[in-house]
Amino acid sequence: MPKGATYVTVGVAAGHPATAEAGLSILDAGGSAADAAVSAVLASCVTETVLTGIGGGGFATHYDAATGTVTCLDFFCSVPGLGATSAPGPMRPVEISFGGVPQQFSIGGASVAVPGVPAGVAALHRRWGRLPWRDVVAPAIALADRGVALPAAHAGALAAVAPAMLPGAGGATYAPGGRLLTGGELLYHPGLAETLDVLAGYGPGAYYTGPLGAGITAAVRDGGGVLTAADLAAYRVRTQPVDVAEIAGHFAHGRRDLGRTVATLATLPPTMSKLPADERAVALADALVTYGPQGRGCTTNISVVDAAGDACVVTTTLGVGSGVWIPGTGIHLNSMLGEGELMLPGLRAGQRMPSNMCPLVVVDDEGALVLAAGSAGASRIRSALTHTLVNVLVAGMDVPSAIARPRFHVISDVAGASPVVHAEAGYPAAELAALEAARYRVNRWNHQDHYFGGVSAVGSAGAAGDPRRDGVGVIVSPPAGRIPRQRTAPDRRDPLRARPPAG
Repeated sequence: MPKGATYVTVGVAAGHPATAEAGLSILDAGGSAADAAVSAVLASCVTETVLTGIGGGGFATHYDAATGTVTCLDFFCSVPGLGATSAPGPMRPVEISFGGVPQQFSIGGASVAVPGVPAGVAALHRRWGRLPWRDVVAPAIALADRGVALPAAHAGALAAVAPAMLPGAGGATYAPGGRLLTGGELLYHPGLAETLDVLAGYGPGAYYTGPLGAGITAAVRDGGGVLTAADLAAYRVRTQPVDVAEIAGHFAHGRRDLGRTVATLATLPPTMSKLPADERAVALADALVTYGPQGRGCTTNISVVDAAGDACVVTTTLGVGSGVWIPGTGIHLNSMLGEGELMLPGLRAGQRMPSNMCPLVVVDDEGALVLAAGSAGASRIRSALTHTLVNVLVAGMDVPSAIARPRFHVISDVAGASPVVHAEAGYPAAELAALEAARYRVNRWNHQDHYFGGVSAVGSAGAAGDPRRDGVGVIVSPPAGRIPRQRTAPDRRDPLRARPPAG
């Protein structure tokens, strides 16, 4: 975005057209960024169920334009087992290919962690929502009632994660008649509209207690897991400290994730905007190689900016899916305990699990919103967001171009070997040559792929979802779709200094 821009786009960016339209309808009705994000998240639990769901977890970053306050909410999954009277049974290993590389996951009841999405969206609405709760949930109910078209990119992801998606009720949903759904075909979850209607009428408490809560614990127990009623009753949304990193005279705010996305941004050289493109690529790779595990999984992201200039970015995930479905509800539960890189030593029942997810907001040196962005893609979240922010803030691209531009991901998990740069087709040859001269090994892909993340962003330079995942950006019709950027007192605290919780 050119420095000095005076307007912010009002709109929604998401991983499915119907998800984005649900959020946009709430903005059109006078809803806040949080209202629209909540509506879009619940819609994604209908439209993007290959990637996320109401049985998963996530994180949100909210920007208040009037005060310049940034708040990060943690509603990710917790380790179950509070009050459990037996040990968990074995998980079932499955092999899933991401980017053509077979990887091992584990599914089944023992892979299910305590879900957080219902509590998380309710917390967002309670703190920053304006419209009635039922109105915010209504678009998701309507989508669930009729079903949605499965985008081609999501059909490709389904083919990859089918071993985790097809057990239980997943077979009838994703492979009716024994054939996997393809792009453009109807995705419909029986019972999900009724489940969302219960959520609309009774709030998230209906999910953590009562018949729905009992159905969750019973299904997990029958699958060999140890998720208990005590786990559901004890679940709480948490406020996390906010880290800050300066990049090209702007300030990126986000949680301290497993991959250290904000710390990665902070390691970019202050002279980044003055470097030629080939040197910039090497600097970017050097920053990416500094932090982060090599994770994987299925995720989606939603970014919203409203007419007040407030922003809300929400990233959610189901893992690859546990194969455990709650009968009659359309709810598929997460597989977080089956993702080995998330199971850090010492995690105990009741503790929150770590994650690579890092929804971000970027402001200028006067505290005005520049960009609200997040990404799907496990360990590639960090790569995708870093590329996007560099493209917008350093190279001056508009948001659609910044997200669509080919990018790379760096892997350095072999001791003593040079890091490998996995580069998408179309990434500039001169920049790849510079990386090789800097002793990176370059693996040139022959196509663009959802492996490289799924960014959605809204800001001064426009709105867009990631074409790798058939994402879209939609805006409120002009002139309301372009609003003056709010000026707030600049925050002079040091970048990367953890801020105390705001709530």
